[in-house]
Amino acid sequence: MAKLDLPAVVYYWLVAFFTGHAHRTVYNKEVSSTRSITASIIQGSCIGPASYTVTAADLQPLHASNRFIKFADDTYLVVPAESADTRAAELSNIIAWAATIFEAEQA
Repeated sequence: MAKLDLPAVVYYWLVAFFTGHAHRTVYNKEVSSTRSITASIIQGSCIGPASYTVTAADLQPLHASNRFIKFADDTYLVVPAESADTRAAELSNIIAWAATIFEAEQA
């Protein structure tokens, strides 16, 4: 979001929105510890899909025959049968992209 040309008031509203969220999981009466959410996408929030669109905008397939389908906070990689040999490279590309996003959010 910081790379967008947003008015300062909108940018700082987004910063405030994404600050101070936490998550814990309850399963079979067991409760996990609470952890801070440092991601720029909060699933189920009204701004989540738009935030995901901004975050994932630069994720593009390496090969022209392959496609990403992005919706809300999900991404699907579609690889036609004739391009099956590109799967490993595409998955490596996604892993590298996700690592750069994670590193940027931790900074």
